[in-house]
Amino acid sequence: MSNPGTTSQRDIRKVAVLGAGTMGSRIAAHIANAGVPVVLLDIVPPGTAADASKPERNKIVLGALDGLKKSKPAAFYTPDSARLITLGNFDDDMALIADCDWIIEVVAENLAIKRGLLEKVQVHRKPGSIITSNTSGLPIADIVAGFPDDLRHHWFGTHFFNPPRYMRLLEIIPTAESSPEDIAAVSLFSEKRLGKAIVLSHDTPNFIANRIGTFSMGNAIRLMMAQNLTIEEVDALTGSPLGWPKTGTFRLGDLVGVDVLAHVASNFAKQAASIGDERQDVGLADFIGKMIENKWLGDKAKQGFYKKEGKDKDGRDLRLVLDWQTLDYKPSMRPKFPALEMAKNVERTEARIPQLLHADTTSDKAAAFYWPLLTELFTYAANRVADTGKEPAGSIVEIDQAMKTGFNWELGPFEMFDAAGVRATTDKMRAAGQPIAANVEKLLASSENPTWYKDDPTVPSGRVFFDPFTATYKPVPVAEGVSSLATVKKSHGIAKKNAGASLIDLGDGVAAIELHSKMNALGGDIVTFITQNLKPTSEAVQNFSSFVITGDSTNFSVGANLMQLLLSVQEEEWDEVEMAVKQFQNMTQAIKFCPRPVVVAPYGMCLGGGVEISLHAAARQPHAELYMGLVETGVGLIPGGGGCKEMTIKSIEAGSSIRPDARGEGVEIFEALKKNFETIAMAKVSTSAAEARTLGFLKPSDNITMNRERLLTDAKTRASAIAAAGYTAPVAQTTIPAPGENALATLKLAVWTMREGQFISDHDAKIANWVAHTLCGGKVTPGTPVTEQYLLDLEREAFLSLCGEKKTQERIAFTLKTGKPLRN
Repeated sequence: MSNPGTTSQRDIRKVAVLGAGTMGSRIAAHIANAGVPVVLLDIVPPGTAADASKPERNKIVLGALDGLKKSKPAAFYTPDSARLITLGNFDDDMALIADCDWIIEVVAENLAIKRGLLEKVQVHRKPGSIITSNTSGLPIADIVAGFPDDLRHHWFGTHFFNPPRYMRLLEIIPTAESSPEDIAAVSLFSEKRLGKAIVLSHDTPNFIANRIGTFSMGNAIRLMMAQNLTIEEVDALTGSPLGWPKTGTFRLGDLVGVDVLAHVASNFAKQAASIGDERQDVGLADFIGKMIENKWLGDKAKQGFYKKEGKDKDGRDLRLVLDWQTLDYKPSMRPKFPALEMAKNVERTEARIPQLLHADTTSDKAAAFYWPLLTELFTYAANRVADTGKEPAGSIVEIDQAMKTGFNWELGPFEMFDAAGVRATTDKMRAAGQPIAANVEKLLASSENPTWYKDDPTVPSGRVFFDPFTATYKPVPVAEGVSSLATVKKSHGIAKKNAGASLIDLGDGVAAIELHSKMNALGGDIVTFITQNLKPTSEAVQNFSSFVITGDSTNFSVGANLMQLLLSVQEEEWDEVEMAVKQFQNMTQAIKFCPRPVVVAPYGMCLGGGVEISLHAAARQPHAELYMGLVETGVGLIPGGGGCKEMTIKSIEAGSSIRPDARGEGVEIFEALKKNFETIAMAKVSTSAAEARTLGFLKPSDNITMNRERLLTDAKTRASAIAAAGYTAPVAQTTIPAPGENALATLKLAVWTMREGQFISDHDAKIANWVAHTLCGGKVTPGTPVTEQYLLDLEREAFLSLCGEKKTQERIAFTLKTGKPLRN
């Protein structure tokens, strides 16, 4: 990541977004997600009455806000974030920007419109306020040419990617006059508060990510036409096998909009000659122009490169695919390439790339496509790096970071080049008469075994990169507070590990337990590792003052290892199943009662057992993008590792300070219990960390990290602070007042009503009743004191009973096969 500055004297407390289209409104929503007040303005609809009090004058922004609330994927972390957005229009409400520290212009890609709006902004903005443009097609400096010094000095480009909540890249494009302090202030705010990866770009057409991405996409289309491939074949080749999004080329085009794709491509084509781009043959294909004439614009038009038409016999969407040669739609067929079938067995992308790239192009259809696709990408990317403003990037790092965070590539072009083998690849390119970029020649001249990157544990990022302008390696820049376990391991190594988990010394008395099984599924190896290392007598507890449980992977944990469970159930090894559940419970208890504070830092998917690990920690430090849920009912089970126990305790704590009603029953306790029952029985999954808090998985005191790359540092800081404050582990509760039979009867009545209304199946009802039984502490008198172990025993009883059900076994098998729940 580029690091224009880690500190700034400027605070950004309020932001204005000018333009409430798809991009502007979503930028505003994400700023509100960060808890920052934001003003959102747009034009008054043409022909609207002049009376400023008329609500129809804000029709555009009101419609935008309504769209944000309904958008999928969700623009807001929770609906409550919308309260931070103040709406208005350019004619009546421009004065609202007067107290804004940062003003973002996001109006039409038209120089006259942008300059006209800036004239209004200049009247109302406070001196020194930062103003930036989200343009992707106009030179940043040209937009403010001739404006006063104060505006030009505080002006630069901030190019967000859509949707801003989910796409991490923010390209910052300074002009020659831009204030370095302003660049630092926006960089720091966007990186910490908005979770952005900051990349500096020179002021050249399409900047970095769209320049490289448009070339790559256009080249894939060109090769498709030259090699007579189908749209589906190209999507299969340009998706997951390369570590690119599984949407591939054309499915991605449908998602972003064929017209948007065409706009970026035509902008590239128009300016390619003027900027001396060597690949002017990569432009807009004729068939895409015809698609736009037909208004086949992708998902928003319900047809584009693909089209949904009806359902198959199993109720799944039938998908048609466009024949680009005839413009007819044909039934979708799954392409088959032997090379891709072999590549499925190679887990790491770095290992798949050389296998795919260096296959025999004369006999392998996939290799014949991959060789020009990747080698031409390598050359094109290398030519985009210059130490002047003539090319978009000042280093290879900017390009790799831009493609990874703007297009969701697992590896950037130069990292892919390293994986392919720079020397081996360029030797073959030279033999084939392909051009070698000047920057590549400099790398080749530097070493017998040249690589763009090298590991170096002495620098904060753990890596150095080759700088072609000095022919030396320089540290990959990293902002203070950004870290990863991979980086820590380069300098500190691994203290202890098994197949599923590792213990890593983070320094300052803090250790991390890293999960690293496939999808971080929780099997016996992870359970044993955590239990042994967190017990009071362990060497780890003696050596460290606090612990963090987290990882570098995409998802924290998908829950218990269902395959192991199903095999044991099918073999009717009931003692083994019960022992596995007991061991899982022992693990979560070890987390809760560890004499050292354990902070769990979940991210991505945190399901089932992953939630139970989090619930038992001293504190949680989640990443904002957290999809958290006790989803066991979806596979016919209930939480068996202490999840129900903890939700019962939470229910009682939530209502313990509330006065009972006239009958002496805690009404508010029941309301909390009912909510938690619904959360478990309906397998609710949060769409953000903020929503996970409303579901009861996080406490108000649990802090949320916006930037994924800061999660490890934030969790370590939290663990250290808890330890330094004089942490005392909790004592197992022995007098928990069980909600009892009254609450149980009420919950069972609700389940019966749902079954009578045919909203759930008989098996759903059976599972839900077990959830109710466990949460209520069984059929006991309300208020009966019970122990934590008693509640764990109830969980285990319910879990084992459901394991013996044929329908549960069918659900588990179906989910393992399809990744989806079965309602039987």
